[in-house]
Amino acid sequence: MLAVVATVAIVYGALPQLGVVHDAWAQASSGDMWWVAGAAVIEVLSFAGYAALFMAVLGGGRIDWPASWLITLSGVAATRLFAAGGTGGVALTAWALRRSGRDAGQTTAEMTSFLLLLYAVYMSALTGAGVVLGVGAIVVVPLLGLLPRQTRRAGRLSLGARLRSILDGIPAGVRRARRLVATRDPLLLGAVAWWTFDIAALAATLHAFGQHLSAAPLIVAYFMGMLGNLLPLPGGIGGVEGGMIGALIACGVDSGAAVGAVLAYRLVSLWLPTACGVIAYGALVRRTHTWTAELETASDSGELPG
Repeated sequence: MLAVVATVAIVYGALPQLGVVHDAWAQASSGDMWWVAGAAVIEVLSFAGYAALFMAVLGGGRIDWPASWLITLSGVAATRLFAAGGTGGVALTAWALRRSGRDAGQTTAEMTSFLLLLYAVYMSALTGAGVVLGVGAIVVVPLLGLLPRQTRRAGRLSLGARLRSILDGIPAGVRRARRLVATRDPLLLGAVAWWTFDIAALAATLHAFGQHLSAAPLIVAYFMGMLGNLLPLPGGIGGVEGGMIGALIACGVDSGAAVGAVLAYRLVSLWLPTACGVIAYGALVRRTHTWTAELETASDSGELPG
């Protein structure tokens, strides 16, 4: 069923945007293609950072490095194509974790830890660059970790108990994020790499059109554009480009160069990863079928799922 929904989403969400992809390619090819190619390589490093953080926080059991990459690519594609605010990617990731054998409470706790660590860098960068958006989340979200732990009774849970288990997972996830930071696992730097290399890809496409910005205005322009992802548009298409182009022009970038640089950036950060993500999703579905068979076999034999 999920595969059918994804196929319909691709037909109605992605195909109408092929004209946008064509325009992005036309603009990108009018710049220095070596810099655009460099931006694509930098974007691969950004995704590697995401996968590293994923393994640090969500790895283990059936979630190995190949599974991490499949979920990363298909989840980010879902985020950028089908939903605003990242909900598409979150839903797909949670689905994959549940298929790997994790219960709802554990999935919620682990996803909370992952998103908190990932977006802590986002909010810190906004604040450090002089934009105060997100400060409230920095204050409120860690306080959730002070909420008391809830005891759970063994046995089959009712709907209300399952919902409580999911809600309990949020403060548990905050506490888990704090413990993970305390371990100083180098893979946690993947959160920094995800944002840093993505911003660096934008800097490379600006160079492709003969433009250069210092770190602070570049970060502000980048994150102002990223706010377009909150709009109810597939992948923030239109909102991200408009916000980013406007911010770059406000920072002194030539208007024509700003348009070309942003469309080239979106080509390497949105459309190329999305194409890879659609392929990765098919591979992920096949892998989850294997996980389901393993879990059913373990259940029939009385073994605990691993």
